[in-house]
Amino acid sequence: MRILLKASFVVGHDGDDHVIHRDGCVVLEGDEVVHAGGPYDGEADEVIDAGHALIGPGFIDLDALADIDHAILDTWHADSSGLAWSDDYALHRRQAVFPLEDTLFMREYALTQLIRNGITTAMPIAAETHSAWAESYEEFAGVAEIAGRLGLRMYLGPSYRSGVPVTGGRVLWEPANGERGLADAVRFVKDFDGAYGGRLRGALLPCRIETLTPELLRATAEAAEELDCLVRLHCMQSPREAGLLGRQPVDALEDSGLLNHRLIVPHARYIEPSDVPRLAAIAGIAHCPLTSVRYGDALHDFDSYRAAGVNVALGTDSFPPDMIRNMDYGNNLAKLVTGRLDAGAAADYYRAATLGGARALGRDDLGRLAPGAKADLIVVDLSGPRTGPVDDPIRTLLMNCSGADVTTVVIDGRVVMRDRVIPGAEDLRERAQAYFDRMKAAYSTRDHLRRDPDTLFPPSFRTSTA
Repeated sequence: MRILLKASFVVGHDGDDHVIHRDGCVVLEGDEVVHAGGPYDGEADEVIDAGHALIGPGFIDLDALADIDHAILDTWHADSSGLAWSDDYALHRRQAVFPLEDTLFMREYALTQLIRNGITTAMPIAAETHSAWAESYEEFAGVAEIAGRLGLRMYLGPSYRSGVPVTGGRVLWEPANGERGLADAVRFVKDFDGAYGGRLRGALLPCRIETLTPELLRATAEAAEELDCLVRLHCMQSPREAGLLGRQPVDALEDSGLLNHRLIVPHARYIEPSDVPRLAAIAGIAHCPLTSVRYGDALHDFDSYRAAGVNVALGTDSFPPDMIRNMDYGNNLAKLVTGRLDAGAAADYYRAATLGGARALGRDDLGRLAPGAKADLIVVDLSGPRTGPVDDPIRTLLMNCSGADVTTVVIDGRVVMRDRVIPGAEDLRERAQAYFDRMKAAYSTRDHLRRDPDTLFPPSFRTSTA
């Protein structure tokens, strides 16, 4: 099957960098790109004329939202202590809030949101708040089936941890849970790596560094070497980490054997400037501007990391998982923290969302549209009245558009969303709302003061039903 796509702008790749082609064409055959550039005169089985639009490589999200509430409920509280597990709950009453069936519905809803926002390759992240401890093998076997059915390209594995944060900023330790979690994660990689025609790859995705014992960090490094798979570990995202670890996180990574080409680090905001070049040894950082600003923080700074040789990729890590808004926030935050209007250039953020993610994954067949690359692309509509005139298409994408402007998504040569419609995912909203309401209510059972949801989550204004 040969598919020809046309648009007013095509982001091709010349072997060195992205190139904008006006009135360009992309041709897909099977799961590969065979042409990306100017006019194409050959035959095609299907023609998609996107009109006044941008066709570009699909976004690569290395901290991809895989739940329904991340950075929604906990980014506006002056005191968020009620959202952590209480000691009593952690020690005596903890349980999974939802049965597996409902958890998998939430995952499916979240994965469709990734597609809607033009994310074609994802490494998922979700809060363990509503789990009995962390994610399970069974849960991620279900996630693998969902991803395979939807057609997403994903790097998957259940999370695991040795300890859980509880009220007061402490960590409750149960190392045996971490050991069992790693064993399940290793089993998952062995069972699912290469599934669904190679679209699914296994990875080790432990929780935050301060919830892992030194022994579990070392065991993770050893397992990754044996499996030859990637590791993603959240760290350097809080000034509290060093106190909990008893040393700087980057030193803990190095001592454990994790500071190498298999490691991806989301956030990496809290690190001594003199230590930033040490991150050039890892696969990359997953910079999450939208999440950072919601928590009142920012990377200091995007350009200095790149200048130090650090591979900067992007992650959404928030609902909605809107990579276009994410890039725009990053572009603006870079200006704010440096005081320079030329900081965090739109082109560099676009590279981070595409080429940077591909580099972190060790893939030269993703993040670009060129002959031989995987047939992963998105169409972003530029014709809407709210978009306005097009200046430079990449700057216009960041400044004038959002994920809502993504109309068509192709992954591995398969059209997984056409005209904003994902087959079988049209009627999820009401069930998602019911899930969200039950999830909010469950916070009361974990709150150390047992406050009701209306007290924990008061409305912005008084609500009237009259």
